[in-house]
Amino acid sequence: MEAVTTAEAARAGAGESRRHVYWAHVRFADLDPLNHVNNVRMLTYLEDARIAFLRWDVPEESHTRLGGLVVARHEIDYLKPILLRRDPVRVETWVTEVRTASFRLAYEIRDDDHVYARAMSVLVGYDTAKQAPRRLSTEERAFLTAHLEPAAPA
Repeated sequence: MEAVTTAEAARAGAGESRRHVYWAHVRFADLDPLNHVNNVRMLTYLEDARIAFLRWDVPEESHTRLGGLVVARHEIDYLKPILLRRDPVRVETWVTEVRTASFRLAYEIRDDDHVYARAMSVLVGYDTAKQAPRRLSTEERAFLTAHLEPAAPA
């Protein structure tokens, strides 16, 4: 039986948010001919936020670094176009499910007034030497579980 931890089961009653916040600056080059941020650039905002959240930029020996991962699935709902703007948009990232070898991230691209997109990614542990999926380590599962929060309403 695969171990599954959901946000609802983790630390019931804890009220603080476990969302990671990444600020994405909208650049002129992000716009498409319709003068709003292109859908591919929105995925780039999610990728940048995911990398910052998973701390892939820390030394390999750090206890906060996760091992090799691959993206198995993306799903995104575009709710409102993002136009060129001076202020960055906020990309909130959090964990909604942790399994034995995979986990699910949720995202919102937003500002204080609007949610522009909601998205979800499934990431799978990956052994780069063997070029094969792997189980998440106890340390990785602990890190991810500490960031569990329910998915945003659809």
